[in-house]
Amino acid sequence: MTPDFPPLAPLFARQLHRLRTTTGAALQAWEALLQPWIPRHLLAQEDEGPHSRDRLWNLRLTFWTFLWQIAHAGASCREAIRQARDRCRLLNRPVPPQTTSPYCQARSAIPLERLDQIHRTVLSEAQEALSAGDLWCGLSVQAVDGTTLTAPDTPENQAAFPQQKVQRPGCGFPILRLVALFSLATGMIGGWVTGTWVQHELLLFQQLWEWLRPGQLLLGDRGFGSWGLLAQCQARSLHAVFRLRGARRRDFRRGRSLGPDQRLVRWNKPPCRPRTISATEWASLPACLELRLVRCRLRIRGFRTTQIALVTTLLDPQRYPLEAFGLLYLRRWRMELAFRDLKITLQMDQLSCKTPDNLAREIRLHLLVHNLTRRVMLEAARRHRVPLDRLSFAGTLAACRCCGEALLQTRSERKRRELLAQLFLTAASDRVPLRPGRREPRAVKRRPKPYPRLTCHRHRFREIQHQNRYYLNSRFGPKYRKLRGLI
Repeated sequence: MTPDFPPLAPLFARQLHRLRTTTGAALQAWEALLQPWIPRHLLAQEDEGPHSRDRLWNLRLTFWTFLWQIAHAGASCREAIRQARDRCRLLNRPVPPQTTSPYCQARSAIPLERLDQIHRTVLSEAQEALSAGDLWCGLSVQAVDGTTLTAPDTPENQAAFPQQKVQRPGCGFPILRLVALFSLATGMIGGWVTGTWVQHELLLFQQLWEWLRPGQLLLGDRGFGSWGLLAQCQARSLHAVFRLRGARRRDFRRGRSLGPDQRLVRWNKPPCRPRTISATEWASLPACLELRLVRCRLRIRGFRTTQIALVTTLLDPQRYPLEAFGLLYLRRWRMELAFRDLKITLQMDQLSCKTPDNLAREIRLHLLVHNLTRRVMLEAARRHRVPLDRLSFAGTLAACRCCGEALLQTRSERKRRELLAQLFLTAASDRVPLRPGRREPRAVKRRPKPYPRLTCHRHRFREIQHQNRYYLNSRFGPKYRKLRGLI
């Protein structure tokens, strides 16, 4: 290293080692932080198949590079490759090429079974540490809801997830419908399933029964409050709480009174079988269900009192009091916030992969990053006894990035424990302001550019010259003036 000054070689070696460890790649820092929750054997080489040989883009390097790219929302493949090359230089490994094609091919060869095993391992490790205080009336609550995502406009994606029929070819994007289960105790997303935008959430939910265990409580909105789903929950020894839909079922004059604003009713089996349940299972369901209707009044200071009507299979009014149901349904909004963290903070709203198989891998990596960040939040909440609802997802994600870089500079295990303790303290201190009853309208505050809609293929579209100047006088002008309040 220093041929002209051999006696000074140890000094230069020490300085070079310090330089390498203090300028580590962000990819290696991210791996150093999260690898305790991901067992190493799950990223070992395959016995046979695409990742059976130790190539430049092996399974471990490809996984951590892809995970880093998802965690740093908006990062391109070229930026992720640069991080992987820096990591290989620090570890004295062969450096992969700068081109994006080998990396994308390695991503498409990641086994989905390995990603599912990692996902289940993270979930089971968080579930084992739950205490009785994390449960609702002694029950583990799983909330269910759905959302939509968009994918790149490629022929493969359009064939698997077609766009809306009202849009002309070349003017829309493939739309995926995602239905997932959300744990109120851990804040993590468990099972999920994807389908086309025309498939109802109840139909997609039928593929998620394996993620539910007997004795758990299923929480849902009006879209899941059907007789068939309630009967299926009872047949699988599950409890259910759904919001009522329909004026007839909301009639509290029927049934037997259990106290103020709660009735014990019987719902007969509908004569027509829904398409979401098979004929064999429909025939095995009982002819009548005994359910409990509750009407909760939510009183928040400074706001009007609101009422919500719920139907549940929990019939004991002493063990499950009326007041607890209203607070439980308010916690269902946490799943909406989890979707917002995924779609806005991690930019999952617009996926980037061009084939359905790679879209499945991209969705799994998004959910894994979300759950790993929630795992850090859960540990911070337990250590410092802070409500998990008050912790900031974006703040915790940013703290993880900074802490990972500091972990690479540690020289001892004691210093590493101190940095992790500081990470959990930072996550617990970054709390979301408490705004009880705050409205979250589904509206966009920022106005888009006053450009016309793409109503035909881009090759045939005729663009308006100087549209910012003459847009008000074009054929789109009346609608634009109306939106701007100029009429």
